[in-house]
Amino acid sequence: MNKTSEKISQPGGYYHVYNRGNRKQNIFLEESDYLGYLARLRKYKDEHKITLICYCLMPNHIHLLVRQNSEAPIHKFMLPFHTSYSMYFNRKYDKVGHLFQGRFKQKEVSDDGYLLRLSSYIHLNPIIDGLVNKLEDYKWSSYPDYIGLRQGTLCEKAPVLINESPERYKIITEEEIREQLIRKEFQETLKECP
Repeated sequence: MNKTSEKISQPGGYYHVYNRGNRKQNIFLEESDYLGYLARLRKYKDEHKITLICYCLMPNHIHLLVRQNSEAPIHKFMLPFHTSYSMYFNRKYDKVGHLFQGRFKQKEVSDDGYLLRLSSYIHLNPIIDGLVNKLEDYKWSSYPDYIGLRQGTLCEKAPVLINESPERYKIITEEEIREQLIRKEFQETLKECP
C-alpha cells in the first residue's frame, strides 16, 4: 500500500470505521459467522493496541468505534482482521473474491462530545433497518452492554458513558431513535411526492 492511499490516524484518536459486503451482499449468514467475527475482533484489537468503544454488526455491514492507542494506524489493524474473516467466510461458503466492498471507511471523531451521539447512531442501525422492534433485542451490537443487560468485556464504555448512567444512555438513544425514524419516514414521504 502506498503512502498516499493510507488513511491518516494518530495515537489517542477516535475513529468510526465501517464497511459493507461487496455488492451489498450479506457478510454474516449464520450465528457462527457473527461469533467468528467477534472472536477475530477481540484478537486483532488486542494485538494491534486498539480499544473498541462500541460496535454493531449488521447482516451486510459493520460499524466500529475505535481508539488508536499506538503509532500503528488503523489500517494495520483492519487489514489483517478483515482478511482473516474474509478467508474464513470464503472457505466456509465455498466462495471466491472480495467479501467486503473495497477498503473500509474511517472518519475521525474530533469532538469528544460527539462520541455519545455517534455511539447511539451506531447502536441504532438494527432498528432503523427494521431488524428488531426493541433495540435491546439485537444481540450483535454492544448496546446491551451499554444499558446493563449484558456484561460484555469487548468494549471500553467509559469514553462514552463518562457522565452518563446506563439508564440515561438508554433514554438518550431512544430519543435518537425517534428522531431517526421521523427523518426516515419524512425522506420516504418526499420520495413518493410527484
